[in-house]
Amino acid sequence: MKITVIGTGAIGGNLARRLSEAGHDVLAADARGPEAVAADVLAAGVRAVELDDAVLDRDVVVLSIPFGRQPDLAGLLATAAEGTVVVDTSNYYPDMNGRVEPIDQGQVESLWAQEQLGRPVVKAWNAALAATQQERGLPAGSPDRIAIPVAADSADARQLVMGLVDDTGFDAVDAGPLADSWRQQPGTPAYCTELGAEDLRRALAAAVKDQAPLTRDRLTEHYAGLTAWPSHDEVVATNRAAHRPLAD
Repeated sequence: MKITVIGTGAIGGNLARRLSEAGHDVLAADARGPEAVAADVLAAGVRAVELDDAVLDRDVVVLSIPFGRQPDLAGLLATAAEGTVVVDTSNYYPDMNGRVEPIDQGQVESLWAQEQLGRPVVKAWNAALAATQQERGLPAGSPDRIAIPVAADSADARQLVMGLVDDTGFDAVDAGPLADSWRQQPGTPAYCTELGAEDLRRALAAAVKDQAPLTRDRLTEHYAGLTAWPSHDEVVATNRAAHRPLAD
C-alpha cells in the first residue's frame, strides 16, 4: 500500500518506520523539510519528500501534526485523489493548541478536524502514548497485546486503517463512526491507558462525554505540577487511576 506520513515527530516517525517495515511503500514529509526525517526512519526504507509532493497518488495519508495546524493542510489535501484515506492522529489540548470554541462547546475533535481539512478522516493512533507506540508493539496473536481504537464513518476506511494498526504492532478495535470518536479523546478511559482489546471496548463504552474534558484538564494540571516527569509506567497508571470511580 502507498502511504504518506506527514509530520515526523515521535509518533509520525515511528508510524512511518513501522509501516515501512511491514512492507508498505512509505513516504514521509515534514513542514521543516526532508532533512527533518530521522535517520532510523530512513534506514527502514522510508523515503523523505517535500510536502508539496507528499499526497499525490497515495492510498493513505496519515497526519501526525499538532491539532491546531490541521487547517494549514486543507489546500494540500485538496490535491490528493478522491479515494485517498486521511488519518488523524492528533489530540486537542487547549493549553498547547489554543482554544477552539466549537470543541470547548462540545463538538467532537475529529469532526472539527474533518471540517477544516475538507476531507473525511479516520481517527486512529491518537489514544496511545508515543512511548507505547515506539516500545510496546507486539506481533499479532501475542499475549497482552495492547489495542488501539479506530473510528471513521466509512466502514471500508475503518477496516483498512485497522489493518494498518495491526501492522504497527497493536490490536485494532472498531470504535464506530467519527461522531463516537470522542470516546477515544483525551480524558476518557480509553485514552493512553494501554488496554487489551476487550478492556478497550469496555473503556470506550464507559466514557462520559461531559466528564472527558474535565478529566483531561485535571490530568494536565497534575502533570504540570510535578517537579520531575514520571516514568512511562507511572503515566499509564495515573491515567488509569483517573477512571477508577467509573469502573466501580
